[in-house]
Amino acid sequence: MNSELETKTKKTMLNTKDMQVGSGKARPIMGPGNRELKINRITYEKTPYDSEAHNVMLHVEGRPEGDDFEGFLKDKDNESSGRYEGQVGRVRVSPFPFKDTTLPSGREINKDQEILKSMIFLGEVLGMRNELDSIEANTIEDFMAHCNNLFTMDETGSKWFNACLASREWESKEGYINNDLYIPRMSKDGVGMENFEVENSRLLTFDPAVHVRSIVKKNNADQNFEPKTNGSTSGSDFVL
Repeated sequence: MNSELETKTKKTMLNTKDMQVGSGKARPIMGPGNRELKINRITYEKTPYDSEAHNVMLHVEGRPEGDDFEGFLKDKDNESSGRYEGQVGRVRVSPFPFKDTTLPSGREINKDQEILKSMIFLGEVLGMRNELDSIEANTIEDFMAHCNNLFTMDETGSKWFNACLASREWESKEGYINNDLYIPRMSKDGVGMENFEVENSRLLTFDPAVHVRSIVKKNNADQNFEPKTNGSTSGSDFVL
């Protein structure tokens, strides 16, 4: 009897986190939470506030939302390009940008090496470590171009994985609150990305109190966003 009641309760649970105001449809843009994802593109980007710091961005898409869903155009300048079938988002592989730096402890951080470690983690999540190890490149830009080709959709189909997406909220000049999504660092509590086929899951369970850094809406004219780095701009989260 209790089992039957639990089943009925699960079927009737309601949630608004992926809805947009004025309809019951899912929003086209992805928010933080536990997600099933595929990578449509990987980009290596210089930060706007520090020319020596870079982010590795995963341009991800969630599972198809159904016939009533209207996703973003795949090419905003070409309506014939078709629309994404699931929610999309830009996700940094590290909570902080990658940069050559020296930590207060005296430990030196090499940007390129830390990025390679992050790609090792992603390659193991996707079950493609051997293919990753076959890449040779003269520059980190060339290496990341190869990773983009390797880890995105190809003729064999999409490479789906589980992830916990964390967020730093930021306010636009128009006063809207947006999400700066990233993969939380691995810790004793678990990992931020995981292959579907692992036997004993260690994926972090999304907790807004832990994985969302909320902001207080500004009341002044300066609405520009610059990510806070707590004194560090190094993406040294993949020490394997």
